[in-house]
Amino acid sequence: MKKKIFLIVLLLGMVSSGFSQKKTITYKLIENLSYTDVYEGKKDDYMKERCKLDIYYPKNQKDFATVVWFHGGGLTGGEKSIPNDLKNKGNAVVAVNYRLHPKVKCPVYIEDAAASVAWVFRNIAKFGGDPAKIFVSGHSAGGYLASMVGLDKSYLAKFGVDANSIAGLIPFSGHTITHMTVRKENGVGNKQPVVDKFAPLFHVRADTPPLVLITGDREIEMLGRYEENAYMYRMMKVAGHKETSLYEMPGFDHGTMAWPASHILQKHIEKILKSKQD
Repeated sequence: MKKKIFLIVLLLGMVSSGFSQKKTITYKLIENLSYTDVYEGKKDDYMKERCKLDIYYPKNQKDFATVVWFHGGGLTGGEKSIPNDLKNKGNAVVAVNYRLHPKVKCPVYIEDAAASVAWVFRNIAKFGGDPAKIFVSGHSAGGYLASMVGLDKSYLAKFGVDANSIAGLIPFSGHTITHMTVRKENGVGNKQPVVDKFAPLFHVRADTPPLVLITGDREIEMLGRYEENAYMYRMMKVAGHKETSLYEMPGFDHGTMAWPASHILQKHIEKILKSKQD
């Protein structure tokens, strides 16, 4: 009996020791890294000012996933920052600045978004991340950029990256029609929908990375944003894509939907990574 008690105590001690030795994840933030090195040719002052990113990563982990995050602001404003709701999840987060209208016009901001994603593919392993686990996301205008970079393969191809290498696209309340600022540049009002090559909807295809579409409540969202995304969801299904999801956040408007959406983002990262392992 004493031997049994001793063994139980010993086993409990080993388990307790294992838990106590479990490594606590610590994070590091590096700010204002330039991603202009992926561009060829002349770099102007505005490019040098805006083409910067911050990287927040678990410095004592290896092969972690990374979320590339594009800020909102209608392609006319906004600043990079690491969203609080994406911190301390075991992933790296790369927050990106890009050039803005009216100093530049379409497709410069899309090209900047692609350049930053290409930079992450080339460099994330230096920080311990896995290039096969890169997710692209963003809110509002940032969601639009995430979709364009992942769906129109031509942008990343210019930097030698296959867009299908992205592990997942998770836009928050992004346009799926042509962005209102792109329409404005062409003299079209923000209530007149356009679907051309600058619309994610134009690039529906069966072989894209997993696509997770998230919006606020359709009754309080911006200018039919839910319905745009619902149509995108349907057309991706029609095109034969098997990994498109659509979520509506009841009671949350365009600005406040990012908080609940961040939890969906994390769940889908875990789900997609698990499916890759199975």
